[in-house]
Amino acid sequence: MVGGVRAVVADDSHFMRSVISDILDDGGIDVVAQARDGENAVEAVIEHEPDVVTMDVEMPVMNGIEATERIMAERPTPVVMLSAHTDENADVTFEALDKGAVDFFTKPGGEVSMEMSRLKDQLVEMVVSVAEVDVTAAGGQTRSPASSERSTTSQSSSSAESGGTYVENPTLVVGSSTGGPKMVEKVMQNLPAAADLRVLIVQHMPEGFTGRFAERINARSEYDVREATDGARIGGGEGLVAAGDRHMRVKNYRNGRLRARLTEDAPVNSVRPAVDVTMETAAETIDDPLVGLILTGMGEDGADGIRRIKAAGGSTIAQDEATSAVYGMPKRAVETGCVDSVLPIDDIADGIMDTITTEES
Repeated sequence: MVGGVRAVVADDSHFMRSVISDILDDGGIDVVAQARDGENAVEAVIEHEPDVVTMDVEMPVMNGIEATERIMAERPTPVVMLSAHTDENADVTFEALDKGAVDFFTKPGGEVSMEMSRLKDQLVEMVVSVAEVDVTAAGGQTRSPASSERSTTSQSSSSAESGGTYVENPTLVVGSSTGGPKMVEKVMQNLPAAADLRVLIVQHMPEGFTGRFAERINARSEYDVREATDGARIGGGEGLVAAGDRHMRVKNYRNGRLRARLTEDAPVNSVRPAVDVTMETAAETIDDPLVGLILTGMGEDGADGIRRIKAAGGSTIAQDEATSAVYGMPKRAVETGCVDSVLPIDDIADGIMDTITTEES
């Protein structure tokens, strides 16, 4: 709820600080301080103890990454990064997420004041949602590459020792939004290559960031993951990340390989890419084992997709409230009555493995 949310706005541009502060004020958020650089932001957080910080990426004296790291160490507070729409800022923004930022919002190009005004409802909604995140609990969620490797080995061995085998040609469709990038990475880190899944990932993320996101997953998991292009095909052990500002549809599926189609159709659930679009077309097209997974995020995108996957005979999983940054999308999915398992983030990879493992006779 908006009432009572207190924010610090950090940006090196006086103009942008004013625009963002006005938008938040108009949205019922109390801007308790403004900061012109990262050092001022840290000082303001310690002094005012806000519920949330909007943090510019590039600032003098101390940039947004360093400031976020300091805040998480000295006075943990939910942070929303405000990033310019450039390749360089995409890299820096993901680094800020690694340091503890919850999510990011892209600054529009062109006439900034007009564009920010157009996006004000989205910004207010994100800031309010992020303000509710318990970053002290979330801080320990990101597993190091070394520990994720041990976890993957353990899961693979466990399946083998129990006499189970993986069913052939399973497909996993993952949907997430606010707080989702780190959660998606964690699930993918923990999936053993032996499962040979085809993975479709829909993360609410703007154009220009999804390519970098796919590269990160590819580097941190045993799967070959890339940003989706129109007509892209994948088989077992491969994954596609829906491209920003494009819906990803499953066009066809033959001999264990699926083909994706990208469209610029109207937003669904006010977003593009939409989880519902990918899940629904997967349910319609894929006749092999199918698993739908909804992770943290605000809104209801994915709820109808979960219904469709369940109706098609697939398995469904949702992240639990305790480990979700924002329990919006998982909650709506659970409310459909079509979710088989509600699991904490650390147990989701095992949950997926359970659904695609059969006991040897």
